[in-house]
Amino acid sequence: MVRISGFADEISKDLDEQIATLQQEGIKFMELRGVWGKNVLELTDEEVAKVAEILKAGGIGVSAIGSPIGKYGITDDFSVQMQQLERIIEIAKALNTKYIRGFSFYMPQDEDPSLYRDEVMNRMRAMVDLVHENGLRYLHENERGIYGDTGDRCADLLDAVGEKLGCIFDPANFVQAGENVPEHCFPLLRSKVEYVHVKDARSGDNVNVPAGQGDGALELVLRGLIVEDGFDGFLSLEPHLAIAGHSGGFSGPELFKQAADALKGILDELGVEYA
Repeated sequence: MVRISGFADEISKDLDEQIATLQQEGIKFMELRGVWGKNVLELTDEEVAKVAEILKAGGIGVSAIGSPIGKYGITDDFSVQMQQLERIIEIAKALNTKYIRGFSFYMPQDEDPSLYRDEVMNRMRAMVDLVHENGLRYLHENERGIYGDTGDRCADLLDAVGEKLGCIFDPANFVQAGENVPEHCFPLLRSKVEYVHVKDARSGDNVNVPAGQGDGALELVLRGLIVEDGFDGFLSLEPHLAIAGHSGGFSGPELFKQAADALKGILDELGVEYA
């Protein structure tokens, strides 16, 4: 049985409203990226403890920490990233989740990413090793503009770093990077997918749309992963239906509900059980 989660900061900045909407949708998990207008990395120990207390009372678990780790320039000071990752690891442990969402560094504009491949791999290995040593798992998301924004470079990254690195599959991000999801990205990465971001987009104008209404081939992806391959992990809603920004997106309660309904509709058609 797959489990539905979501970036609840797309609902509201307020944690109580986030939880209320998730409860109304029967969603029992959130991917924590932000709350009270603060990125998860900025939360104090006291705020993390408060989040944990409120989530427990609301019956909501944390599927992953939606961290910004690796969403920095490849030429930026790497020591800062490692310090921030240490903090994210503390937060993940406090919120009882094993997954940390991260990225593989922005490439300098108009430069060939292959020029930075060795540095990317060195940094990724260091981060992944640190996460692994703490009993957690680094999941790489394909974000437009980073090293791993194409199917080929995601595969390169996963192969080079090895099994300690997990794969988040984000169809919309591939679409917006000019990639063909059904014919290239999904067949290439299918066996490595560990976590799915449910986000769709149209290739013509790169606008985000509910699952199944764009060119992300969500029905094909979910059929392949769940029905055919037995995937039983998290499907995390990240719809970006109102705002799609550099550091996050926003949908609001009503549009988030539309996104949840679209996902549930696909799963129902596929005969897939979900919680």
